[in-house]
Amino acid sequence: MQGLEVVHSGMFTTVQDRGRPEHGDHGLGTSGAADRAAHAAANRLVGNEPAAATLEVAAGGLTVRSIGENVVAVTGARVPVTVDGHPEADYAMLKLDDGDVLALGSPSRGLRSYLAVRGGIDVPETHGSRSTDTLTGTGPAPIRDGDRLPVGTLAGELPIEEQIPPPAPIEDPAMLRVRLSRHSEVFSAGSVHALLHETWTVTPQLDRVGIRLHGPGRLHLARGGTDRPEPTVAGSVQVPPDGNPILFLADHPVVGDHPVIAVVVPADLPVAAQLEPGHRVRFVATLTR
Repeated sequence: MQGLEVVHSGMFTTVQDRGRPEHGDHGLGTSGAADRAAHAAANRLVGNEPAAATLEVAAGGLTVRSIGENVVAVTGARVPVTVDGHPEADYAMLKLDDGDVLALGSPSRGLRSYLAVRGGIDVPETHGSRSTDTLTGTGPAPIRDGDRLPVGTLAGELPIEEQIPPPAPIEDPAMLRVRLSRHSEVFSAGSVHALLHETWTVTPQLDRVGIRLHGPGRLHLARGGTDRPEPTVAGSVQVPPDGNPILFLADHPVVGDHPVIAVVVPADLPVAAQLEPGHRVRFVATLTR
């Protein structure tokens, strides 16, 4: 069997692809890679088809042994990459011989790294996707030490470019463009102003479901506004009763428990997926979709 053997699974590693859209009626969110841009870049470097699954590695620490010869790439959070202890580049095509050990260190910048292997991680599909949805438990279990991951056949020609430039460092504060929710009128005018003019800080309470933010003030409902459940998408900024907003990511609920004040535009979600505790955020109103 050609594939990867997991020596150390790292802090938290899951299989991810482009997700399972259009299953909201069954209570399933789209899920998929939190940083779609980094996931796509890793697949592109090894010549994979867009539907191929990668490994999403939170906070580094993944070590795998190559079973047979494999072509791999690491993108996303900037992590030290080694093969048999020798430093290698991220955002680059790497060729592994049988038995070679690839290791990812701790990120120097960002949170989530992506490891693509030529052909894709070939685990069974659930509702048309190989993604792990941590909220509902749909899809494969998180990666564990000793797992043997087979490689699939979702590959085309290898690209001419064997290395691509990584994205620019995320600004601090990160600027996230948002569209105000159609229900934003349930919030006070002061809260809408605060959302768009205050600087928010990422707390340690973050995972694939979302990021809890903290700011100098609290967001609250207008007089007569009701705290009601509301459908959500990735990028929704939900406001619970404590007034600290939650930015939903890939494994968001189909319906949140509280109203949504704004939605981050899809193009900025890769930035949101890489935010670490302590990073600052500014929300900028836009008409961009």
